[in-house]
Order: sequence, then C-alpha cells, then structure tokens
Amino acid sequence: MKQAKVLTDKELKKVTDYIDAFDRHAHRNRVIVLLTHYCGMRISEVASLLVSDVVNDEGTVNDVIHLSVEQTKGSKSRRVFVSKKAKSALKRYLQSDLSVIQRTYLFNTQKCKRFNTNALTQLVKRLYARVGIVGASSHSGRRTFITKLATSGVSVRVIAEAVGHSSIVQTQRYIDVNDELIGNAVELV
Repeated sequence: MKQAKVLTDKELKKVTDYIDAFDRHAHRNRVIVLLTHYCGMRISEVASLLVSDVVNDEGTVNDVIHLSVEQTKGSKSRRVFVSKKAKSALKRYLQSDLSVIQRTYLFNTQKCKRFNTNALTQLVKRLYARVGIVGASSHSGRRTFITKLATSGVSVRVIAEAVGHSSIVQTQRYIDVNDELIGNAVELV
C-alpha cells in the first residue's frame, strides 16, 4: 500500500491559502489541517478532540493535550505537545467563533454535529485535491510532521514518543527518505 504524500512547506501554504481564500469554514478547516502538520495528530484524534482537551479553565490553549484511551489508536493514552504555530492556529479558530468554547467537541459539521473520522478524512483529502496535490490524504500531515522532525535531526526515539508510537520501527516507516535527509546525513562525516 502506497503511503500518504509528504508535503513541502510550499504545498502546505498552497492548501492554507486556498482554505483562507475560498472556504466558508476557513478557520475550522485550517486548524484541522494544521493540527496534523504541526502536532502530528491522527485525523481520528483531531475528530475526537474535546474543547476541554484544548482549552483550560482560564480560556487559554493548553501547552499539552492529554488524549484518553478512547481518543487514540492502540488503547493507550498519549500527550500531544502543542507547538507555537499550532497554538496560534487554535487561538485564531477560537476567536473566529466564540460559540466553540460552549460546545463539547472542538470541531463540528455544518449541521452542528460532531465530525466522525470518515467525514474529516474526506474533508481533508478534498482540500488537498482542490489545490492539485496528488497522493495527499488525511495522513499526509502526520507523515510530514514525522519527516520534518527526522530531517531536523530529532532522534527517532523522541519522534516516536511525540507521535505515540510504541516502537521506533513503526516511526521509521513514516519517515520519507529524501535528498535533504541524505544530504544532511553525509555532511556529518
């Protein structure tokens, strides 16, 4: 089975620019895509996010999202560290629609129902397709996140912990070995 495409920064910008310009649910859809890219979240985890997972009692975005066993794959709870970029996107979303803070789930459909994983998967795939990115799927953000960390020299063990993998072998399968990664490696000699 072919793996989801790893996006370049330029391709991600193309997607977010499209969302910002043409999507009537721009704030919501932008942060959905960005959580996969900036936090390495699975789309099922994004779909299951509660407002209380993301926002604390003071109304500020948490530094760490604690996902329960029911929200993750593999029957194991995990922590998601929220980057500055992800925090900024979340704040923008929360400010765009003040009613979000009153809901249970962070992301709702047009009909004010909770997104299920399949619907969110199709939404993200459709957004990538609309800007002509072939081979991208809802898993592209997670693969891109993992590959960018590897390209930056982050240990596979740290990456595995960051994305909730129990084995570094599993994490290694996500890394897209590209020219930049190989070039960085040979410069270490």
